[in-house]
This record gives sequence, C-alpha cells and structure tokens, in this order.
Amino acid sequence: MADDGALLTAWRAGDRGAGKQLFERYYDSIARFFRGKIDHGSDDLVQEVFAACVAGSDRLRTAASFRSYLFAIAHNVLRDHFRRRQRVGETVDIGEEATLQDLSPGVSTLRAEAEDQRLLLEALRRIPLNYQVIIELRFWESMTTAEIAEVLRTPHPTARSRLRRALELLEASLDRLGEAPARLASTRENLERWALQLRDQRESID
Repeated sequence: MADDGALLTAWRAGDRGAGKQLFERYYDSIARFFRGKIDHGSDDLVQEVFAACVAGSDRLRTAASFRSYLFAIAHNVLRDHFRRRQRVGETVDIGEEATLQDLSPGVSTLRAEAEDQRLLLEALRRIPLNYQVIIELRFWESMTTAEIAEVLRTPHPTARSRLRRALELLEASLDRLGEAPARLASTRENLERWALQLRDQRESID
C-alpha cells in the first residue's frame, strides 16, 4: 500500500486515482470528526473538507503532514458551520468557552454499551469544543502533540499545554457529573481504551 507521500506526489503530478485513494483512506476519519457534533448535514461538511483540500493542496508543506492538513481543514469547516448558523439568526455562541452542549443541544449522544463510555461522552460534551477536539485527536485519531499542533496551527509547546488543559477540563467535567467515585475512577483510568471503543462504535453505526 502506497504511503501518503507517494500518493500525494502522484496526485500532484496529475494522477487522479492517487488522489481518490488518499480521500478514501481518510474519509471515515473525517466523517467521524463531524459525526455527533451537528444535528444534520455532516456529509456536506465532509465534502466541503475534501473540496477545500483539492483547492489548497499546493499550500501543503510536506507530504508527511497530509492527515494533519485534512484535520486542520475539518476544524475550520466545523467552526465555519457554527458561524453560518449564527449569521442566520440562531442563538449559537462560538466563543472559546462554547461547548458542544451549547452549540448542538439537540444532537443525541451516541448510545454507549458501558456506563464508563456514557460518562466519557457526556463529560466531553460539557467541555469547550476546542478542547474536546484536542482530546478526540489524541485518543480517537492517535495523533501526537506535534500533529495536533499542525491541526491547530499553533506551536508545539502550546499544543502540549492545551492537551494538558483539555485533560484537566475533562477531569473536572467528570467530577461535575456526580457519579459514584468508583465509576468515575474507572472512566479516568481507562480513558484511552474507552475512547477507542467509542470511536469504533461511531464507525459501525453508519
């Protein structure tokens, strides 16, 4: 299987098939990024991401950062989506402290098979969306802090500190849910495992 670099080089040289392979490789990941964050139209946003990727591919610095480049576009598309809703008169606060619970209160939470997973999902919805995205990139997409920095277009040390802050906010959010201490402790200790299982569940429902 060709790596991203080889496919990107071939795509830039005019090989449309290589571009198609790249998009197919990351379609599920980008779809997962939007799924559960908006009440409808996630497929349109996925298409918007890939259209923007085609239009701006010449600005991609290195082939090795293709995945980060895609998620950076997805992050911008998501925020633009909420800005558009604000412009048409919806009461949507897209400030730094806005949570998914604020932005999409009508979006139903994915049914979790385990109570720990339910707690994690609910806690994520209650922290600022910017930090929720960081946690999803780290634990769902297995990105390094260097890759997260590329997505957020911020210096690497800033990305590291934001990840630490995101985990602190998640911890506080779990505490506010008021569940039994043993249940909360289990959720914290198994964060990465639960996150990966939830990621897989999101993939399986479509």
